[in-house]
Amino acid sequence: MNEEIRDKELRVIDSDGTQLGIMSLDEAMNLAIEKKLDLVNIAPTAKPPVCKILDYGKYRYELQKKEKEAKKKQKITQVKEIRLSTFIEEHDLVVKANNAAKFLKEGDKVKVSLRFKGREKDYASKGQAVMAKFAETISESGVVEKKPEFEGRSLIMILAPKTDK
Repeated sequence: MNEEIRDKELRVIDSDGTQLGIMSLDEAMNLAIEKKLDLVNIAPTAKPPVCKILDYGKYRYELQKKEKEAKKKQKITQVKEIRLSTFIEEHDLVVKANNAAKFLKEGDKVKVSLRFKGREKDYASKGQAVMAKFAETISESGVVEKKPEFEGRSLIMILAPKTDK
């Protein structure tokens, strides 16, 4: 802005948006000083660079306001975790599925993990069956984003909320 601009020729735009054409840096600076505003380089990569005559403080304030609005509108998705075991009872599975459904309705993702302790690794098929049953129970409020996979001694599955189309 102002004295920091080094280009000799600039395309100048007035504060109300009208194009004033291509002029030298001195002419543009004089115009800005005459209107008691700043000369701000908007598109430095263009040929010739585009500068606008405006109140820089007000311009920065407007940008900050827009960023704040955008931040307010975005939803931060959290990942909640639910742990299962290989030999989980039917009722316990339903209770955990209800908790997962609550998380999914709030818009969060759910990471379902099933840890194999000791020799339980021999019953990997039983673990897969438990995961499949859990996914089936939760099917009305969520979809499987990542199918059950082994990560070390754990079987991990990620569920995402269902999107209404």
